[in-house]
Amino acid sequence: MATMLGQSDPANSPLGRMLLDEITPVVMVLRTPLVEEACLKNGLNLVELLTPFSSFNNIDVPVRTASDQPYRLQKFKLRLRYASDIRQPNLEVAKERLKEVITHAGEKEFSNLCSDPPHIEDVLSTPESQILPSWFQFFNKELVRSISFSDHEAFDHPVACLLVVSTKDEQPLNRFVDLFNTNQLPSLLNDGVMDPKILKYYLLVHDNQDASSVKAEKILTEMRSTFGSNDCRLLCINSSQDGSVEHKDNPWVPYKNNASFSQPLGCFLNIDDFSEMKDLMQDFSSKHIIPHMEQKIRVLNQQVSATRKGFRNQIKNLWWRKGKEDTPEASNGPMYTFSSIESQIRVLADYAFMLRDYELALSNYRLLSTDYKLDKAWKRYAGVQEMMGLTYFLLDQSRKEAEYCMENAFNTYFKIGSSGQQNATRCGLWWVEMLKTRDQYKEAASVYFRLSGEEPLHSAVMLEQASYCYLFSKPPMLHKYGFHLVLSGDHYKKCDQIKHAIRTYRSALSVYKGTMWSYIKDHVHFHIGKWYAFLGMFDVAVPHMLEVLTCGHQSKTTQDLFLREFLQIVQETGKKFEVFKLQLPAINIPSVKVIFEDNRTYASPAAASVGESLWQSLEEDVIPSLSTIRTNWLESQPKNISKKHKQFNICVTGEAIKVDVEFKNPLQIPISISNVSLICELSVSSEETDSDANSSISELQSDETSRLLIVSREQASNNSFTLSEADFSLGGGERIMVQLTVTPRIESILKVVGVRWKLSDCMVGFHNFESNLVKKKIAKGRRKANHSPSDNMTFLVIKSLPKLEGCIHHLPEKVYVGDLRRLVLELRNQSEFPVKNVKMKISSPRFLNVGSREILNTEFPACLEKKTDSEQVHANHNKESQTVFLFPEDTLIQGGTPFLWPLWLRAAVPGNIPLYITIYYEMGDISNHMTYRTLRMYHNLEVLPSLDLSFRISFCPSRLKEFLVRMDVVNKTTSESFHIHQLSSVGNQWEVSLLQPVETMIPSELMAGQALSCFFKLENVRKATTPEDNLLAHREGSDVKLGCDGSNETLFDVCSSPLADFHICERMHQEGSHQDHPNSLDFILISRPSKDNINTGLPDRPRLFSHHISHCKINSTSPIWWLMEGPRTINHNFSASFCEVKLKITLYNSSDSSASIFIHSLDSNPSTSQLSDVMAVSSGNQAGWYDTSLVNDIKVTTDVLGTKSGKPPSMDSVSQFIWSGLSSTKVEVEPMSTAEVPLQVCVFSPGTYDLSTYALHWNLQSSKHEGSHGKCPGSPFYLTVLESA
Repeated sequence: MATMLGQSDPANSPLGRMLLDEITPVVMVLRTPLVEEACLKNGLNLVELLTPFSSFNNIDVPVRTASDQPYRLQKFKLRLRYASDIRQPNLEVAKERLKEVITHAGEKEFSNLCSDPPHIEDVLSTPESQILPSWFQFFNKELVRSISFSDHEAFDHPVACLLVVSTKDEQPLNRFVDLFNTNQLPSLLNDGVMDPKILKYYLLVHDNQDASSVKAEKILTEMRSTFGSNDCRLLCINSSQDGSVEHKDNPWVPYKNNASFSQPLGCFLNIDDFSEMKDLMQDFSSKHIIPHMEQKIRVLNQQVSATRKGFRNQIKNLWWRKGKEDTPEASNGPMYTFSSIESQIRVLADYAFMLRDYELALSNYRLLSTDYKLDKAWKRYAGVQEMMGLTYFLLDQSRKEAEYCMENAFNTYFKIGSSGQQNATRCGLWWVEMLKTRDQYKEAASVYFRLSGEEPLHSAVMLEQASYCYLFSKPPMLHKYGFHLVLSGDHYKKCDQIKHAIRTYRSALSVYKGTMWSYIKDHVHFHIGKWYAFLGMFDVAVPHMLEVLTCGHQSKTTQDLFLREFLQIVQETGKKFEVFKLQLPAINIPSVKVIFEDNRTYASPAAASVGESLWQSLEEDVIPSLSTIRTNWLESQPKNISKKHKQFNICVTGEAIKVDVEFKNPLQIPISISNVSLICELSVSSEETDSDANSSISELQSDETSRLLIVSREQASNNSFTLSEADFSLGGGERIMVQLTVTPRIESILKVVGVRWKLSDCMVGFHNFESNLVKKKIAKGRRKANHSPSDNMTFLVIKSLPKLEGCIHHLPEKVYVGDLRRLVLELRNQSEFPVKNVKMKISSPRFLNVGSREILNTEFPACLEKKTDSEQVHANHNKESQTVFLFPEDTLIQGGTPFLWPLWLRAAVPGNIPLYITIYYEMGDISNHMTYRTLRMYHNLEVLPSLDLSFRISFCPSRLKEFLVRMDVVNKTTSESFHIHQLSSVGNQWEVSLLQPVETMIPSELMAGQALSCFFKLENVRKATTPEDNLLAHREGSDVKLGCDGSNETLFDVCSSPLADFHICERMHQEGSHQDHPNSLDFILISRPSKDNINTGLPDRPRLFSHHISHCKINSTSPIWWLMEGPRTINHNFSASFCEVKLKITLYNSSDSSASIFIHSLDSNPSTSQLSDVMAVSSGNQAGWYDTSLVNDIKVTTDVLGTKSGKPPSMDSVSQFIWSGLSSTKVEVEPMSTAEVPLQVCVFSPGTYDLSTYALHWNLQSSKHEGSHGKCPGSPFYLTVLESA
């Protein structure tokens, strides 16, 4: 037995409250027309008038169960229905009613759908009651009521009949009798489904506006004598005469279907009428309906107990029903009249359920379930299972049993077919509420999904309710929440419920916003945009269509569809939209580059793209104040600029600020972009700008006197500044870098805000630059303070200043290694104010050098030919320390007159070579903001390989200061041929000469890929000099003419500029281990191409190539050279005496230090220790020319030859020759000097002897040389002594 258990009682749950509204006693109302007429004065019919008083929260009626257990009924409700309404509703009418409910809800809630959808975090933190649409509950109730008054359920059968007659009716007692006529009764009574003998209650209604209640009292007395004193009652209404009663909390409003009323509800009803109606319904319920139901439960329970309960009755029932198993199945089974035992049990169970006796109800439902299952009455069986599940829920005993019964009922209804679909829907809704009460939202969502059938509108609502169940699950199932919302929206669209479709899709956006689910996001935004446009709400549609423009992940067809629909919607608006951060095309904001010129100017865009740090390092020696700026950046700004403006960049009036913006088409289809321009803010003084810089700055600081102009291309006609425009088309996935410019025309403060453009000539997009992401060409070599990022794009525009423009004529893009050219630097200043104190610095003197102005009027390469000493242009050997070139002091550039100066270009090494040039100039006192400016020039030179050159130098054994030079040349070009013109040695200590005629060693033309090797003689002519003379030594050298095409060709001067200047640079860059060696030397090879025009794209000009090889070293590690001199063949009579031979060793010290030299002589048969001592010195020092042995050319005896050519004599044998005199001689040799040492050898027998049995030990007096001491074995010297005749 269930009692009221407070808030934990299932009866207080949403399902419990729903059951209290829907499964309650029904009272059939029969009334006369005059009764309705009296009620309608208040805008209400009779049922509507009494309904607010038919629900009781605390009726407190004592009730006894069938087993005499007392309890008190607190909540109770009556459902008043006209007899004409007690029937199953028409299905089509019910559908139209539900559609009307949904449409009305869509109109009501659509006003809130123009704002942005909430974030999913906000949705999750919102209470469930505020998230769910309010009309869901009303829709579910209407859906349940659309299947009421079915014949297989008794809780919709009328419990009593309320007969109502007006005092104005003629013969009121007869009218009471006539009302309960079978023609007016519902089919449930006439068809035998329910017992027609129901409780009757007679109500006499009196309208106080018509007459006094005397007549009414008289009629009431007659009624009581006829129908019984307890079953009759008088109700007086309309006690207010003027009908002006206004009820603060009108009780009838919630029960009126139509929200608009033609008159105030209950306007003729005063407080006395209220009390009468309340007492009427209270008395009718507590004294008639409830006792009647209680009595009927007792009677029916006794009948059921007598016929069906007990073991005997159960066996009898099973035996009787066993014969029905072979009957065919039907949805309703056999026909059951009100007198059948099954119908009586159902009435008993439903009455017990409505009076909260759930134990009695459950026992009878169980009894019926078995009967209906055996009878195959499946619809009645499903109905009983449904009520069992609800009873289990309200008893709060077995959740498993409750869910099993609901699922069993739900599946059985579906199996029946179309006749059970509506009942299945009601069962599913109650089942869902049961699951939601137990927080089983995931299971509830699956039931909602099963409820979505073939009817699109019905399915849309069920899917939407399923989505919210996924949202309320623990944890929330957001993906399924959004997906079911989208499914619901699609069904709403099929039913033309566009506003509901928009609402569900917008709710789904909160799930997909900020996720990587691109395809479903595009689907949702696209359809929301289309639906808003369908409703004519273009302003709201466009933002959603904008979200799908950058759908690069979609197919090409889908992208075309999205863009076409978007442009069509925009055109239908009839106006041009301006969209902030329009994503089509995409703008690469981090790559945006701002280029402006303050005290630094650029000759080309390529120069502006070079890093600032590189220019700073190049300008260190050019700009006088750069060291101060690098120490403290605050001092780099002019003193008269206020703190407010020190954070701004500086630019000059009339000079463009350039912004490089990269546009990208994220789609696969082409798009058209037009009218691309910058967005700028200009703040100018409203007063006349004073010429003095200080006054102009102070005016710009005044916020009161300044005006702000945010200008586009159309608004820039006031000449404050000029904007450039660009039009272009982008193919699928294409990128393009566009340079936009703004040129200020007046002194002001200019801020570059962003960029704007037109898409397909119908939509304007604009994008602001986030300055902290923009790359800028900062004008000053300093670190900025931590100002606001937006200030980095703000410029202080100062008055117009002179500006140099420069270019280099004849500068190629591609050359070969060694190519030597004369270029011309041209500078122009369009201003009338001159520039002066011009200086220039070049980053790579190895490639580019400054010439003398005189060579401008001479021919090339004639200007490089050797001249007399008076005409020579000597090289500056200290050029590496003089990195800044100063133009003549009288140089003034102004008025557009070109200023020309020659430059020399030589391609030193292959590769891509950047050439940086900075030109410094001063402008006088024109501006207090800038006193100087720099022109920065940049060019990239591609250098290709040409001639590969190498040298190898070896000793000449027969000559003390002569060497053999091998030159190897390889033409590494693919198509060019060269003429070898000249080989020069650099320095006055060396002289190179030919070994053989040129025609025999040098081909007329060195073809592509061809190699050449040739030999020259090199002689050391160096003498001891002072350090000052060493500086001049580099200026001199020797030349060898190698040209074969004519003897009248002149030699080129390698000791004069520019060849000597370039050679100095080459010496610096070709540093190696031999660069400081006194015996190293340099070579210069000059060649010409076989045709005047190599593929450079330039007009035909004479060509010249110079190849420089520095620090070539003679193949020797010893600074001491020596040569033994003496006779090679002697005739001597050994019978008279031994032979004495006088020899001489000439020593040469090639170092810059004094040397001590020891000559240690050995016998012809040295000891083992002597041999190891001599041979310890490497024999690798003997490279060069060698004299061959004379043995084959001299006739000697066999014995003698056998002695020398055979096996060496034993250690005990006698020496064939000995060195006479001192065995060790010490000699001091000055730098670059020679010394002679006499020697004598005694020979004891004829033969050929190798006199190399000596060793030289040397020691340099200065320690600056590596290896300042060493020893060398003697050089081979063969002496032949013959026996005289």
